[in-house]
Amino acid sequence: METVNQGQNTQQSQEPENKTFTQAEVDAIIGDRLQRERSKYADYSQLKEKADLYDQYTEASKSELQKANEKAAALQKELDGLKKAEAVRSIREKISQETGVPSRLLTGDTEESCKAQAEAIKAYAKPVGYPSVPDGGEPQGQRTHSTAQQFADWFKNVQK
Repeated sequence: METVNQGQNTQQSQEPENKTFTQAEVDAIIGDRLQRERSKYADYSQLKEKADLYDQYTEASKSELQKANEKAAALQKELDGLKKAEAVRSIREKISQETGVPSRLLTGDTEESCKAQAEAIKAYAKPVGYPSVPDGGEPQGQRTHSTAQQFADWFKNVQK
């Protein structure tokens, strides 16, 4: 009989238990978990305050020479930018004078790129000129005789 009882005990322990919690138990479990998480970051404000103090100390402890060097580096960077802009402007003006293309249309940074761009602009904007007149007439504004004289000349040529 003992073997039968042992078989029944093992079957009971293998079945999963469906445990239910009351609202108070769930609140206690969640509260405990939140407390553990909050305790991890409890000293955040102290660490932030120390970091701010450290930053202030390092800024105050910089020597006048370091501050002057930083300012000089910033001014040198600005100067280099202005020199580059002036060099580009100079190149564009030079190419503009050589090719006749307005410098405001050139966007290249080097002399070669500006020349290539100016040639492309000139090829695109090539002036067409005046169209040829099929009857060989004179362009307007360059008449040598009055209208009456031109009519008389025409009339003589027609009678011949």
